[in-house]
Amino acid sequence: MSDLKTLISTYAKPGRVAWIGLRPERRGQMVPVEEAMITPEGLEGDHARPGKRAVTLVQAEYLPVIGAMLGQQAVAPAILRRNLVVEGINLGALKGRVVQVGSAVLQFEVICAPCSRMEKALGRGGYSAVRGHGGWCASVLEPGRVAVDDLVRPID
Repeated sequence: MSDLKTLISTYAKPGRVAWIGLRPERRGQMVPVEEAMITPEGLEGDHARPGKRAVTLVQAEYLPVIGAMLGQQAVAPAILRRNLVVEGINLGALKGRVVQVGSAVLQFEVICAPCSRMEKALGRGGYSAVRGHGGWCASVLEPGRVAVDDLVRPID
């Protein structure tokens, strides 16, 4: 049996970037892109918040879960307003870790809580459906390029 530190640091396989979205302006429409540069302030062309919220990520596997809680199909990534949708690796298990996303290096900092606009965007119960499934905020340790299908893996 492994010790807890070893168990926490282990993952089955790298994840993959499934979708990238930019918010050109505050409250503006999300614009899906195939690739983007991640700068110290966040994704180039995105209305980002520097620091711990420079890049926002959500688990692809949560999109159908949120939809199911609302009695509908999987929600579209743009509705949640996160920059990156990642599949195949548990983002929650990466809290506090240094993670390579494409050629950029990020540090997962805090949970990305839903905003009050989720109720309008998703309908009645939208805010509650996203709670616990809203993704993560990350700071940028090393700028780089990210593209759809790029790997997402912890660096230790």
